[in-house]
Amino acid sequence: MNLVQAGSFLTLHYRLAGPDGQDVVNTFNDKPATLSLGTGQLAPAIEQHLLGLPEGAHENFELPAGAAFGERNPEMLQRVKLSLLHELGDPDAQYGVGDVVQFPTPDGQGSYAGVVRETGSTGGADWLLFDFNHPLAGQPVRFEVKLLGVM
Repeated sequence: MNLVQAGSFLTLHYRLAGPDGQDVVNTFNDKPATLSLGTGQLAPAIEQHLLGLPEGAHENFELPAGAAFGERNPEMLQRVKLSLLHELGDPDAQYGVGDVVQFPTPDGQGSYAGVVRETGSTGGADWLLFDFNHPLAGQPVRFEVKLLGVM
């Protein structure tokens, strides 16, 4: 029987839920996911719970606040001038609290997301406060997994 090891290639169904029990990701009603352990596709703390599980296992894990996605970092809250967003992006874009905005990485090869937490104006300049923390940072999570294949 194949056991999950560091670097294993997995085919699995999984569900990740926040503290309110609402699904963040759920593949059980769709096609299974495939991933390689250790490549950053799952949080390291979640991967640690998978190590040693046999193919066919169906498990549930509770991870305490901050364990899966780290603690909330106040330095990940950044104000961005609306004029800069319009200059670098869509000049006609409208932004509101709760909107998720994609930003390019400095090398232009990827992107990262920020959630608008506040809007405001200081000295005549409009700004948005973005939160770049993972949405589940600092929160407990529930992870359910059914391992369909381990290679």
